[in-house]
Amino acid sequence: MNKTILFTLAIIGSLLVSCQPGGDSGDWIDLSGSLDDWNQVGDANWRVEDGVFVADSGLGQLVTKQSFSDFQIQLEFWTDAGANSGVFIRASDPDNITDKNAYEVNIFDTRPDQTYRTGSIVNIAPPSEIINTPNKWNNFDIVADGTKLKVILNGITTVDTEDDQLSSGPFTLQYGEGVVKFRNVRIREL
Repeated sequence: MNKTILFTLAIIGSLLVSCQPGGDSGDWIDLSGSLDDWNQVGDANWRVEDGVFVADSGLGQLVTKQSFSDFQIQLEFWTDAGANSGVFIRASDPDNITDKNAYEVNIFDTRPDQTYRTGSIVNIAPPSEIINTPNKWNNFDIVADGTKLKVILNGITTVDTEDDQLSSGPFTLQYGEGVVKFRNVRIREL
């Protein structure tokens, strides 16, 4: 009898914990492996190879068809040494994306002005640490929650700041130069 009561209490307790508000709220939306959930802006030669988004010529962005306000993005990226790329979030003009009308989470280790190299948010916050990313798979965890903006690169927080210029919009995967790859791209609303 005691085992039955303990088992029942354990089940009830786990159900109560899973129903608590806050923390993780939205289900993950997988945006990997197909261009169907994206609009292409510019002439970058985006394609899917073995479930990986790849571009190596032209200039342009993959832009989500859906807009987001408060969210968490997780993705992996791979670039060669000379690549210029990024993830633009809360893009207010999805047809003409710049670092002035979106937050640009940069992927550009060889940027001439190292202030806003990989792991930064261009014109908002430099990275707190220098992390070299070329020629290997890297993890980005990007959170936008109200005015709070956080970038985690390979498990290290490189940006933790606040800014109120932009509140919603699609996010993009940018191709600027070099070889750029993205995989395991997902987002959830907070």
